[in-house]
Amino acid sequence: MDTWQEFLADPLRHPAIPYVALAGYRLGRDIPRPAPRFDVTDYGAHGDGRHDDTAAINAAVFAAGRAGGGCVVIPPGRYVLSDVIRVCHDDVVLRGAGSGLTILTWRRPLQDLLGVSKSRFGGDSSAWSWSGGLIWVCGAARLRRVLAGISAGDWPREGWLDRGEAAQDHLAAVSASARRGDSVLTVDSTRCLRPDQRVILLWSAGERHSLLRHIAGDIEGAHSYPWEAKRKLLSYLPYAWPVQIERVEDGHILLRQPLPLDIREEWRVRLVTPDDPITGVGVEGMTISLPQGRMERHLQDRGYNGIAFQCAWDCWCSDVVFDGGENGLILVSSKSVTAREVTVSGVNRHHSFACREQSHDNLFTRFRILLGDEAGSGPFHHGINVEALSSGNVWSKGRMAAGTFDSHRGLPFGNVRTDIEVCNDGWMSGSGDAGPRYGARFAHWNITVINGRAKGMKIDNMAPRSLTAGVSGADGDTSPEDPDYSGDISALLEPSCPDGLAGRDLHAAQCQLTIDRNAENHENPVRFR
Repeated sequence: MDTWQEFLADPLRHPAIPYVALAGYRLGRDIPRPAPRFDVTDYGAHGDGRHDDTAAINAAVFAAGRAGGGCVVIPPGRYVLSDVIRVCHDDVVLRGAGSGLTILTWRRPLQDLLGVSKSRFGGDSSAWSWSGGLIWVCGAARLRRVLAGISAGDWPREGWLDRGEAAQDHLAAVSASARRGDSVLTVDSTRCLRPDQRVILLWSAGERHSLLRHIAGDIEGAHSYPWEAKRKLLSYLPYAWPVQIERVEDGHILLRQPLPLDIREEWRVRLVTPDDPITGVGVEGMTISLPQGRMERHLQDRGYNGIAFQCAWDCWCSDVVFDGGENGLILVSSKSVTAREVTVSGVNRHHSFACREQSHDNLFTRFRILLGDEAGSGPFHHGINVEALSSGNVWSKGRMAAGTFDSHRGLPFGNVRTDIEVCNDGWMSGSGDAGPRYGARFAHWNITVINGRAKGMKIDNMAPRSLTAGVSGADGDTSPEDPDYSGDISALLEPSCPDGLAGRDLHAAQCQLTIDRNAENHENPVRFR
């Protein structure tokens, strides 16, 4: 396969395949295993399926946070909960005894616990259809702002800049152009910058929506696309990309990741301080058991949602089962989260996995969706979702008995789905004013479709500068979509993948490469470990 060899020649700047080897916790490192420190039974939890254990578990979580972090152990048992478990401090791990042994169950949804929540864009849709979790991982100050807005009916922003761009502390401006794949930036001042610092790079829109055109791959059809009419998409700007600084010297900084986009003078790219992110949080080894029920109306969820990571950075979810409910795992403006060995089961739901509001570089691996009954998985199930300028995310080694590859508009780009078997019975959604379904550099790689439906699997007519490779079993569409862009979108369609690891799992194959990020000559930057 020539495309893979072309990628190896310049992996950081291939026109169709994104470089995603650094997706997941701490840029692809294995998740840690901290020693137990806090046992919820010491705080009064019973785990007998009868007593309300909410206060005990929240007390243990708070004690761990107040101590500067620690592992909160939930022994085998069935724990009945009547409120949200709030994980609001760094380095707190919530650990059950295993998904078959520790069961957490709620009898009331978020709407009953926290009140009605609506979209800031208006309308009658319930915001619990896409936000919030009965386990909610979010910085304390940010979560207070979110809940205060819901209580006041002043529906809050959700993203990295929830207080607005002007509220962020300015650190430096990027003073020279750079290319996608570069790691060294020239800045106007290094006075406020240091190694290991977490920062956010912000790209402004530019003239005539030039940034959006660039995210769409600078194809011809991106110039004629009616960007100015897409109110929701424009509200997502500026593009916010969190990253850590590795080195600071002589007016330059070295980033720990290569840039996902070019930097041009007109986009006025600058570095700001992240506003209340949460880091080092893990949720693992448990089943979240929620009521089983078939959804009757779209976007009217009451908030039987499993786990929400909001503005979380370097966190993880492992060996967790979401049984029943409406939404499983929700990432909102989250960065470098690993979701490993996560299963969604039950009769029906809205989102099994949602990746929203500029969530970047997250890894969903060895996941399963086991929905369905005699009536199927339901007409409102989206499957694995990505939207709203989210980039660099990976779904790998998945087995989906229901759902689809849902790109929920908002111009997500640079995402990979690979080594997945899917019964493609779900549907894609997203409001029209959120803009195109795809930006550039989506890769669907080694996908097996077991029910013949191609929609959402083969994207060569929809996603610009994308690659569809080795999609088998997809014979036709049941409801084809009209393309977002006119003209040639420069997408690639390959009938097969190369032999070996590269053909099975694009992400795993990229992880076997070593990239010299400091090399000035990128003609041959790849070394094998």
